[in-house]
Amino acid sequence: MIVASLAALGVPGLAACSGSGAHEGAAAAAAPTTVSATPAPTTAAPVTTPPTTVAPTTVAATTPPTTAAPTTTVVVAPPVTPPPGPQNIEPIDAVPAPLVAVGTRGGGETARIQQRLIDLNFWLTGPDGEYGLTTTQAVMAFQKYAGLGTSGSVDDATAAALTAATEQARSTADAGTLVEVDKGRQLLFFVVDGRTQWIFNTSTANGQPYEEEDQNSPGEIQKGVANTPDGLHRVNRQRPEGWWEGDLGQIYRPKYFVGGVAVHGSNSIPNYPASHGCVRVSVPAMDFIWESGMMPMRIPVWVHGTPPV
Repeated sequence: MIVASLAALGVPGLAACSGSGAHEGAAAAAAPTTVSATPAPTTAAPVTTPPTTVAPTTVAATTPPTTAAPTTTVVVAPPVTPPPGPQNIEPIDAVPAPLVAVGTRGGGETARIQQRLIDLNFWLTGPDGEYGLTTTQAVMAFQKYAGLGTSGSVDDATAAALTAATEQARSTADAGTLVEVDKGRQLLFFVVDGRTQWIFNTSTANGQPYEEEDQNSPGEIQKGVANTPDGLHRVNRQRPEGWWEGDLGQIYRPKYFVGGVAVHGSNSIPNYPASHGCVRVSVPAMDFIWESGMMPMRIPVWVHGTPPV
């Protein structure tokens, strides 16, 4: 709050006027002297001296009272401070009826579960009632997000958590457009203008030393420590079509963001970190990423977290 005080003071003025009169004296008049036996008394004429008249000094002191202008308080609204907590919260409607555990079976209840996963931002191909690869991956991603056992199968705990959800699943990032790799939860988020659009099950590096034969140079051994490097990177190169022979195995339609580390399709996305450094998603998921244009060249890729042991 900013406060301003204004005061106007009167300036006292002093005016003085003074005058002086003339002093006049009269000469004494002496009567004639007569000599006699009895001398007559000498009579002096009275001396008349008019009084000196001084005009009274008049002091006109015009000093207006000091009057302070009323204090004016200007209230300036403080800057708007966003409330604490995430700013990318999106509520979700309740399901009409509680979801039921289906395991990995297909059917009408599976279609309901699929739609619920989509509503919660977990990507799969559609609510077709078929319990296939992308449904399994979406269930695994939800289980990781909710802190449940990551089986890829809808058990009672998973069905209950899906039913109880009141908000869409969301990324850590709540601003900007970027790809977020959360190694701690083993999840891949696509964020547009601070809002989570899709979440994918992923498998990143496990942080363990490795020693394997180079697939492109038979007889040569690749050694190192599996690592998906933390930090803010950008997609800097890509291979749009098909499978490619990486030094340590095949990768599908990779989008590289630091050195030889890429987001790419794979036929193995387990429920634990298993790569040498890349960020694995399913082959259908990688096709969707390409077709949707969600991961163009130069988009930021934020990698953070500690992979679970």
